[in-house]
Amino acid sequence: MSEIAKPMKNKPSFFQRWFASGEPWIWLNAAAVGISVTAVVGILLLLAVKGLAHFWPSDIALIQYETESGQPRYVYGELIEQDTLPVQQFLESGGPEAWVDENAEVMQRWLVKTGNRKISAPDFRWIYQAQIQSIDYPSEVVAIERLEWGNAYGVPISMEVPENLDGTSALRTVIGDRVTAAIAERLTQTSAIRDEIDSLEGGVLNRINNDLERLRLERRRIEMAGIEVPRLADIVTREDELRAEYATSSTKLRALYAKLNQGQLLIETAEKLQIRIKVSDVLHTWQPNPMTGLEKSGLYLSNLWRFLSENPREANTEGGVFPAIFGTILMVLLMSLIVTPFGVIAAVYLREYAKQGPLVRIIRVAVNNLAGVPSIVYGVFGLGFFVYFLGGNIDQLFYPEALPAPTFGTPGLMWASLTLALLTVPVVIVSTEEGLTRIPRSLREGSMALGATQAETLFKVILPMASPAILTGVILAVARAAGEVAPLMLVGVVKLAPTLPLDASFPYLHLDRKFMHLGFHIYDVGFQSPNVEAARPLVYATALLLVTLIVALNLTAITLRGRLERLYRGVES
Repeated sequence: MSEIAKPMKNKPSFFQRWFASGEPWIWLNAAAVGISVTAVVGILLLLAVKGLAHFWPSDIALIQYETESGQPRYVYGELIEQDTLPVQQFLESGGPEAWVDENAEVMQRWLVKTGNRKISAPDFRWIYQAQIQSIDYPSEVVAIERLEWGNAYGVPISMEVPENLDGTSALRTVIGDRVTAAIAERLTQTSAIRDEIDSLEGGVLNRINNDLERLRLERRRIEMAGIEVPRLADIVTREDELRAEYATSSTKLRALYAKLNQGQLLIETAEKLQIRIKVSDVLHTWQPNPMTGLEKSGLYLSNLWRFLSENPREANTEGGVFPAIFGTILMVLLMSLIVTPFGVIAAVYLREYAKQGPLVRIIRVAVNNLAGVPSIVYGVFGLGFFVYFLGGNIDQLFYPEALPAPTFGTPGLMWASLTLALLTVPVVIVSTEEGLTRIPRSLREGSMALGATQAETLFKVILPMASPAILTGVILAVARAAGEVAPLMLVGVVKLAPTLPLDASFPYLHLDRKFMHLGFHIYDVGFQSPNVEAARPLVYATALLLVTLIVALNLTAITLRGRLERLYRGVES
């Protein structure tokens, strides 16, 4: 009897065995992580190179070049960027053929920051290499940062300085080699005067104005309520006292401005034009050409600090971003205080108390869908509900004396924080629920078997073990809120806020005030600035600041979550 042949099984190939082992998915995950890290690092490096280079004190060149008509011209400026332009495009744009090399395919050109915008606009211009006849770096040229009209470049000729600072002395003229030292001494004096002015305007005068406005509203409230006259007499007396104090402070302020406005600086441009600059308009001066590398490094750090600590100027193209940093951090803190309890309470109810059924499943689907709603929709909702409806009713009930001027019926810090809290609450809910799901049921039963109530089990066992997930959800919500711009444009953020939401005036935290934000600052400087070349490096620098803040928040979340997970790892097992 012949033996029945058994069918032979096909031997799996190498790729089949490889896929069956699960190793490809490990490599795919590793590649995804590597690409993500590379992208983040690449973005940070791009922003750092483009943004931080702006604060380095570049050398000032004396450039001699010829115009299209062949006339020689001279200009002081910083060589910002070198670029190339195809010859054909250059000729089509009307460029002279005399500048074109027969064998060249491209034209080299320099972007030069020439400054002196008030007398020779624009302060950024392209100069072709074929135009340039010579480039020198004279040591005597000075860069002057002004309150208005950007930087000025020139050689100091003379300077008028007062004999003393009492506002009544005659002016003396300093010339020659002593001008540079006189500038430094005078700027030290003007800086101290500006500090006094800021302290007086932002402190005493601001307090008096706030007190007068508060008394005005109180008087109108009393008049609307028909309260007795003696109370009105007390208010009038207090107003007279405040006005007298205001008059005294105003006299002191005028004297400080008189001291500040004394003196002028005379400089000579590359075209031998002499221009006068009020010393009160000068913020900083430096001579970069003779500086050593160490001196430039110190000036670089000083410029970077001023960017972080000063207020913006010149349509946000000059100065710093401190109000935007302050507004971003304050808004995020308020949002965190709002979103954390609501998100955790909602997640605890859905997981620990609610009866699991169709209704709970529908709620979870709704929460997940809320996470995918475009942020601008939240802004429209916040404007309609929080600002117009809720804020308008608050004004009618609690601030009728201020109407028709709105108090809370206008975009402000509180409505922006609430809108972002509504936007980020799904993240906290989902993250907290995931943490609650990971806790074994045996721990709940063991706690209650030992006599603990459900509330004691929740607060002493469940929530501490779920704290890594809760913390991660909160920090991720903070990171998203810090980068949002679209809803804030509708509910409180502005281009330039006159005062900070937090100051020394009662009630100290002013939730009704508008504020600045780093994200909106980037949008405004990048798309609304009249001086594109001046604004471009500030866009990169501000974006670097915002991305660094968000990355730091995420790294903080990862670190804290890891520590808490290690703390409760033994309990969960």
